[in-house]
Amino acid sequence: MVVSISISLRRSGGRKRVVTPANVEAWAPAEPQVDNTLIKAVVRAHRWRNMLESNLFGSVRDLAKAEKINESYLCRILRLTLLSPAITEAILNGLQPGGLELAQLLKAIPADWDEQQVLISSTARKAESR
Repeated sequence: MVVSISISLRRSGGRKRVVTPANVEAWAPAEPQVDNTLIKAVVRAHRWRNMLESNLFGSVRDLAKAEKINESYLCRILRLTLLSPAITEAILNGLQPGGLELAQLLKAIPADWDEQQVLISSTARKAESR
């Protein structure tokens, strides 16, 4: 008896992942894929924003010096506080779209939450098709 299953292997975050063809129904629900890099960045962004809003630091420059990081990096990470609550929750629960990486989120993201969802979904689809 020979059983053949059409699959492909893809690298995702340094791991190999089995991907079924697009027209085949999934045989098991997708398990949460916790991305510690994304989670760490989102948590840092909100922590730094709270520090700035509570006037612990007078400016982004002061905060960057205190954290011993580049001011430009801090500003890029702070933009993650503008992500929609749905995207933030998905990241924290490990349910973000497959292929979503921090580098994609650090690029200019739209302020409108619906536009963010469309952009992130399309970016994730492109990454998975590679």
